[in-house]
Amino acid sequence: MEHSFKLTFNQKQTALAIKVSEFAELPTALRQISLGDSRPILVIVGGASQISDADFLRIQSLFVEVLAPIAETLGAYVVDGGTDAGVMRLMGYARNQINAQFPLIGVVPIGKVVLPEQTTTPSDHASPLQADHTHFVLVAGNDWGDESPWLVEVATVLAGEYPSVTVLINGGEITFADALNSVTAGRLVMAIAGSGRTADKLALAVDGNTTDELATKLAASGKLQTIDLDAEKEELTKTITNLLSS
Repeated sequence: MEHSFKLTFNQKQTALAIKVSEFAELPTALRQISLGDSRPILVIVGGASQISDADFLRIQSLFVEVLAPIAETLGAYVVDGGTDAGVMRLMGYARNQINAQFPLIGVVPIGKVVLPEQTTTPSDHASPLQADHTHFVLVAGNDWGDESPWLVEVATVLAGEYPSVTVLINGGEITFADALNSVTAGRLVMAIAGSGRTADKLALAVDGNTTDELATKLAASGKLQTIDLDAEKEELTKTITNLLSS
């Protein structure tokens, strides 16, 4: 584990970051970046691909009108994949839009991201970090998906005895791994039905309408629930808030 350091995106946006290589380092590392207290945890996984413009706006509204306000009201930590793409970009955008103060923590594989002011790209298909995040945990890894077990572990350490929930929106193959890791850790996964791809496959599994082996396994765990993207904002807010307030 290295010492923490500051990332500067522009004059107004900075974030604290730390590099870790072993799970055992996380409690100390998180304290080093001023994340020493426990709070409710909202984990965001998934993607925002292969969707229409209209569906994208619906998903964006979910972040701005539901997820970010829940985190702000509860003073929760939000943990996601931290890059400037998909649901991570939407989470950062939503935090900015409502002028929120909740900590937004990105967990990213060091070999696949471009840090601010970095002049060389670490690998093909590397991504920049999302600038509205307040903290980053840079973990060992050179491929997308290497961060998946770390994301779950960061959330577990931060939550302590507080409740936590993983909200799954759209997503591809890595999102299945994210869901399985959350379930294995005992964390409830809330799949947003109607957001596409993996989320919809899991929603079908909950209803018993799929032959997908992994989706069926996740549904049988008792740790997978669904709620429809088209549900009233009040219902979405109440459902997720209750899970984080139990």
